[in-house]
Amino acid sequence: MITRLLTSLAASIAFFASPALADTLVDNVQGITINADGKVERFVALWVDDDGRIAQVLKRGDEKPVTDYRYDGQGRYLIPGLIDSHLHVMGIGFGALTLDLSDTNSLEEAQAKIAEYAAANPGRRWILGRGWNQEKWGLGRFPTAEELDAVVADRPVWLERVDSHAGWANSAAMRLAGVNSSSVSPTGGRIERVAGGNAPSGIFVDNAAQLVQAAVPAPRPEDRDLALSKAQDILLSFGITAAADMGTTIEDWQSFRRAGDGGWLKMRIMSYAAGVEAMELIGGPGPSPWLYDDKLRLNGVKLYLDGALGSRGAWLKEPYADDPGNTGLPLQTSTQLRNLMSRAALDKFQLAIHAIGDAANGEVLNAINDMSDTYDGDRRWRIEHAQVVDMVDIGKFADHGIIASMQPVHQISDRVMAEARLDPARLEGAYAWRTILEIGAPLAFGSDAPVESPDPFANIAAAISRTGPDGQPFGGWRPKDAVSREQALAGFTSAGAYAGFAEGRFGRLAKGERADFVFIDRDPMLSSPESIRETQVLGTWVGGIEVYSAD
Repeated sequence: MITRLLTSLAASIAFFASPALADTLVDNVQGITINADGKVERFVALWVDDDGRIAQVLKRGDEKPVTDYRYDGQGRYLIPGLIDSHLHVMGIGFGALTLDLSDTNSLEEAQAKIAEYAAANPGRRWILGRGWNQEKWGLGRFPTAEELDAVVADRPVWLERVDSHAGWANSAAMRLAGVNSSSVSPTGGRIERVAGGNAPSGIFVDNAAQLVQAAVPAPRPEDRDLALSKAQDILLSFGITAAADMGTTIEDWQSFRRAGDGGWLKMRIMSYAAGVEAMELIGGPGPSPWLYDDKLRLNGVKLYLDGALGSRGAWLKEPYADDPGNTGLPLQTSTQLRNLMSRAALDKFQLAIHAIGDAANGEVLNAINDMSDTYDGDRRWRIEHAQVVDMVDIGKFADHGIIASMQPVHQISDRVMAEARLDPARLEGAYAWRTILEIGAPLAFGSDAPVESPDPFANIAAAISRTGPDGQPFGGWRPKDAVSREQALAGFTSAGAYAGFAEGRFGRLAKGERADFVFIDRDPMLSSPESIRETQVLGTWVGGIEVYSAD
């Protein structure tokens, strides 16, 4: 299978190394874009020059230029290439190449799938995968190593939780990693224990996951290239032409560079290094320049301050409503956070800081306020997720133009859990998209794939309705924080470009910008949320080249 995939990758490299199309009129379209004022503009054709940039956006009645080529859009809807402001490129690729448990609805279903995968892959030294969710299973607790041993005992198994903030190991994996009853939970992590004893249960939360992860064989360069190729194919099929990669390692960056050098980097990647050390290795004295015709840039660094709600690692000001005494896991002290932020800001790296709980968000907001006078200029501080914010703190997003980088489908997936974990007062500032816009702070949208599906249309539907695919809850969950269709589309286009210092390069379909656009089968400005979720991507173009076709 690997040989076939590598052969396919080689063919892909050869095809996409070809130059951009010559002077082209993309004609007969129902075009939709967001203008500089955040309003919808409609057009009927795009003139793309031989550099893959937009020479003119033509509206009805405009005289059409004579070009070398004319592409007939056949009256289809055309929107800007979609920008996902928070995902994990290699995670998507490796997730597609390993065991995926995201579709399982019970522990028994997951066990059956694990056993089937192990039987189908007898040569694999480790069984690796991700996507389990004990909340979705209705388990009421974490799964255990014993339950993994029951289906695979002869090989180590390591499976990441759906949010990547906890891992599930079998006994063989723990033995190889040297984890036992005397192992101590690291700072910012928690080894779950068997009830009534000190033996590890098989679950490792946040920083504790590294105790097992360190024993997992590292992917080879060719494995990373295969994962990147797979991730690109998946994202382009959803109309995603650009993405912020949150947590780029030096090995990931080298794969991105190999793709760019080889001519098979098809989408645009705005990288945020996986910590300060990776930032220094990749960027050196500062953010990289834009490379490969605006397809790759190291913008800044991703830092973590807490975990996730699902594993009760999100850092809260008060204990969890369903776990008294537990306020989550701060992964940095106040001093450590500010030291890391200062190191990055000193060399003008953009900061993107993971904060989910209200204590974590409050700490980051205060740190940015403390540092803003020292590190002036256009910093575009980012808080990733910003899921639960104390209403006392939420206005601080506007004080320094702090970008709230949020994922609408998290609200859909987390709603029931959030109601169990938090009391009503704390829910006032939960997934507060419209509130953040109304106070004047920037808002960018993403998916957090592979934690969630990368489907941007599911996110847009969630953003405008605050309902799930089943239409529930009726009228939307806390509907005051739903956004308009224009705001949702901007969140995945122009606002995403702004969040990644890419405005003027791509994101709006305006003269001089890269010709990144997507053909779809319906008008998202007029469709119901249910219909938007069913949107089909018919074709995806990057820099004037078609890189995906549904045909």
